[in-house]
Amino acid sequence: MMPEVLDTSRIRKLLFLGPRGSYSDFAKNIFIDSFKLNCVSTNLKSISSIIKALKDENSEDIAAVIPIENSIEGIVRETLDNLSSLKKEGFKIIAETTMGVEHALLGFAKNFSDIKVVRSHPQALAQCKKFLQEHFPDSLIEEATLSTSAAIRSLVMEEPEVAAIGSIDCAEMYDIPIIEKNINDEINNQTRFILLGKFMSPRTGYDKTSITFSTENKAGALNKILTILEEYNINMSYIDSRPSKKELGEYVFYIDFAGHILDEDVRCAFEKIKPLVKMFYVIGSYHAVG
Repeated sequence: MMPEVLDTSRIRKLLFLGPRGSYSDFAKNIFIDSFKLNCVSTNLKSISSIIKALKDENSEDIAAVIPIENSIEGIVRETLDNLSSLKKEGFKIIAETTMGVEHALLGFAKNFSDIKVVRSHPQALAQCKKFLQEHFPDSLIEEATLSTSAAIRSLVMEEPEVAAIGSIDCAEMYDIPIIEKNINDEINNQTRFILLGKFMSPRTGYDKTSITFSTENKAGALNKILTILEEYNINMSYIDSRPSKKELGEYVFYIDFAGHILDEDVRCAFEKIKPLVKMFYVIGSYHAVG
């Protein structure tokens, strides 16, 4: 069944990967501003808990913001593994936004030499590895936290030997001093976030479609699908596979391509693909905002 055309005025509850001050929190605000949402936002601790909440409520009133890809670390596996599980409830990607990730070193220390511990989310620590190696001895303790925001909120003035890595916006939110700005190893560090809801976004001419499917475990099965996409001149931008978790050697494939489910060439391609696969789900046709 085709989901209803996008009507974001129905959204009354928006879930995001918390806590407050996380990059997902700021991405959530972009979606709220872009769609002029009048809703209550609720933060949850994990992507899996957000997916479970969507399934439990299974309503047009609820939507969610989660990260799906980072330009340095790649695809967010927890997100990818959960998207196909939303098929029964009919949740779709209805929009995406990309945020620049600029990490800073934060805390109450006056000098680098005062800092003995740096804490943050594991991805943030990995994205600032060169900076940490260049400015601190091997004895530096790196502590992993559930989020960059949690690391920042844990800082207290009485412990100048402990610092955190996170965003300047979050530091300002919790009134934490900035020791050093822009400590990313890679300058162009970006994260892509998606908005999930029980709607279909209208065609804009600048759309992307995401699909997931599984095939028989036979030689050439995937190639048949790719050949059909090529036949209809559909330009893929991403392809990945994940274990189906049902049978050894069976995989679920994910593909992003330019176009909208309402485009004639896309609809024709899908009609040819569906008889060749065991499972097929359109995760969404959507465009970028913000």
